[in-house]
Amino acid sequence: MFLETLIFLTQTLTRATFLLVLLTAVSGSGDAKSRCTSRRCLAEMLINKNISSQPQYENCTHVIRVPLMEYQTLSVDTKNLRLISRLQATVVWRDRELAWDTSIYNYEEVILPVDTIWTPELHVTNGILTTMEHSSRDLLAYSNGTVKHTVIINAEVNCEVNLFNYPFAADECPVAIQAWSVDGCGTELELGHLRSVDSTHGDWKTDRVDYQKKRDDRNYIMVSLSIKYTNPFITLLLPTILILLADVVSFALPLGGGERNSFKVTLVLSFTLFLGILNDKLPGDSECSPIIRTHFCVCLVLLVLSMLVSLVLTRVAKDGGFIFCCCPKRSGPKNTGNKDDEEDDEAKADISVVQLSGSEESNKMLRMVVNFLQAWEAKGEESERNIELANMLDQTFFWFYLVLGSVYFISMTCVMVKFTCTVNHFDFWY
Repeated sequence: MFLETLIFLTQTLTRATFLLVLLTAVSGSGDAKSRCTSRRCLAEMLINKNISSQPQYENCTHVIRVPLMEYQTLSVDTKNLRLISRLQATVVWRDRELAWDTSIYNYEEVILPVDTIWTPELHVTNGILTTMEHSSRDLLAYSNGTVKHTVIINAEVNCEVNLFNYPFAADECPVAIQAWSVDGCGTELELGHLRSVDSTHGDWKTDRVDYQKKRDDRNYIMVSLSIKYTNPFITLLLPTILILLADVVSFALPLGGGERNSFKVTLVLSFTLFLGILNDKLPGDSECSPIIRTHFCVCLVLLVLSMLVSLVLTRVAKDGGFIFCCCPKRSGPKNTGNKDDEEDDEAKADISVVQLSGSEESNKMLRMVVNFLQAWEAKGEESERNIELANMLDQTFFWFYLVLGSVYFISMTCVMVKFTCTVNHFDFWY
């Protein structure tokens, strides 16, 4: 009996010892798991907190710092008055829920997936199309709860660019930067350094970018733009100058023969091609409509006026009268077949014919030749007078046309360069 009891106690003690060893092993394994202090374990611990809402403490407004923002003008749509921009902003904020004890996790920073925690959203207030995207799938978190991230904003801004002085235009365009905020709750931006990159695109260049404020909650980037006038001057303005110069030089061509008229018609048709180019490049209308439209209209009027005057003077040189107000003069006598009329014409001849020996038929023939030569001489004198009159009118119009064109071009150049037109760029805030 005693022996059986001893055996039973021994088996019970053995089982208890085994269970104790097993529990110790399991407990040791849990402690080892809880004592994981690697960066990845730290990241998983922060991810498991499921922090997806904005940090909110004493009030519901959280400060978001933007220590650096890079601005880039991608293009300027002159036809539709659009400014396409790209902004890359470094954003920094603090979330106490993401802080950790560095005595347990001996790291000052850790990488977290960007879609596992709350991140602020920036947008352009006056943007027609605005998209914000993360520059990477990860962000950097620090032990004190500070989070650092980079976002990219692509914005198409409705900018009423002052094109009155085109192609010498220059203007400023605001790009309003704002974070989400409603009734005093949300986020508040604290802007730092602004830098412009790759400032030249197409016909426009970015001269300067500055942070400015309309109010404490209205921050914007004032972008100073100016057009590179070389290309539009060569493609638009210079051809008008050359065409009008060719029109002035065409007065050296004679009025007769039609060479001058055909040349002037060619110039008018060529100029209409530039009107189509201008219509494709410039907007239909704006507060400060480009004065180059008026310049093209005036140049077309001058060309058409020169062409019409040349046509009229050609008529004057030929017939001595205008098309609609004077009838051409008769040149020389007409043979009506009446014998009495012929005898009267012979009697009125200025040059008398010496009667020589011969038949009466020969004398009549000689008188007819004399009359024809006199009529031809009179017609030649009349033609010379018509040509002199046409040349005098042509020379007068030439000097008038040259002076008028010179004064116009000087005046238009001064207006294009010096005159300023003001545009209100902040209508979107009212």
